[in-house]
Amino acid sequence: MPPKTADLSDDELEPVADETATSARRVVAAYATDADECRMLLAMLGIAPGETA
Repeated sequence: MPPKTADLSDDELEPVADETATSARRVVAAYATDADECRMLLAMLGIAPGETA
């Protein structure tokens, strides 16, 4: 059975709190294999440093 997905528009998405984004950046950085992968993952998650919603 395929996983359930939510159909959300960009207007329905809320930015994450700064504290949450900072914690997520640390986790991504810890598990990324190199700096390029880290940058790519942060961008994909929308939590790259300096990115604003």
